[in-house]
Amino acid sequence: MRSYFDNARQHGFDTDRLHVVLVTEDFCETEEMEAMLDEEGVEGEVFDGTRREAWLERHGAGAYTHLIPEASHAQTSFGLLYLWAHDFEYGVFIDDDTLPHPDDDFFGRHMRNLQYEGPVEAVSSDENWVNVLYQNEEEHGLYPRGYPYSAMDETVETETTVVDDVVASQGLWTNVPDLDAVRILMDGDLNGQAQTRTTAADFDGDFVAADGNYLTVCSMNLAFRREVVPAFYQLPMDDNEWDVGRFDDIWSGLFLKRACDVLGKHIYNGDPLCEHNKAPRSTFSDLTNEVHGLELNEHVWELVDRVGEDATSYEEVFAAMADELASGEFSDWENGAFLNHCGEYMQDWLDCLDVLAGSQTIEAAVSTTGDD
Repeated sequence: MRSYFDNARQHGFDTDRLHVVLVTEDFCETEEMEAMLDEEGVEGEVFDGTRREAWLERHGAGAYTHLIPEASHAQTSFGLLYLWAHDFEYGVFIDDDTLPHPDDDFFGRHMRNLQYEGPVEAVSSDENWVNVLYQNEEEHGLYPRGYPYSAMDETVETETTVVDDVVASQGLWTNVPDLDAVRILMDGDLNGQAQTRTTAADFDGDFVAADGNYLTVCSMNLAFRREVVPAFYQLPMDDNEWDVGRFDDIWSGLFLKRACDVLGKHIYNGDPLCEHNKAPRSTFSDLTNEVHGLELNEHVWELVDRVGEDATSYEEVFAAMADELASGEFSDWENGAFLNHCGEYMQDWLDCLDVLAGSQTIEAAVSTTGDD
């Protein structure tokens, strides 16, 4: 975080605009994290599991603590709830194993991307999937974590389109690419990283995935507008009876892309890059977390792609996707019942946002009364 604050100051981005929410666990160094924010002069809060539960209780949403899994990357969903309850206009996801590129204005570039209107490259394929690493794929042969195996060897087409409503800005990554365990093993790495690394030279210009085409969305370097929160739940990964993990940001990206296509919005991809310094760990441990959801990942996008076409809001699109998953029959797929589980949690997500919106209105009314 200190490196991101330094980057902001170096590039003239006012750190008074930042309000940092660090999502962690009870066994982590929460007091040291709070001290770091104080030392940096940046507003924010630190939430371990106990503090998350207390926060939800204070906002009348104590019945929804199950939406945030413990010790899981998917607990980024708490950041979305916090943003929603406090009426922030923008959010930025940053993973703890990344660093900004010194020459890139990290926060400023994300904000400019979200406000961008004009021409940009639109990418599509005959598989209706876009590899976000497509620009140098012939050289490195990489496909990112979450890209369906059945959509590989696609034929890529590009054209220029005009965007005027960007709602998410996905920055990509150098050094350790964001790969799944199977691809890391195929790359000959047993330490959960990759032998093949990416550099800034592997990325040549910004782009969007064309309408009707899906892409992997990784939340390690991602900015977004408040409006997407209803369709951006990160799902109950890791803490479930099927032991499915590591698809939280991948599947939430599918939900968001479907909503964007229905509503005429766009996800902007490219700069600002970040340096991904994934710590060594067992590739087989990651494989254990991923394998239970690999077959489902081949089909989730097909399920969400067939619903919500008449929706007029993020809430309506997400509700249609939630209902499709909650009520579907998926017994032919390994751990298919997990999709029903996700659908039910997605329905709860929308209910929780309604509760928080009501809590915000009550707080505003109390504040106004106090002022009078």
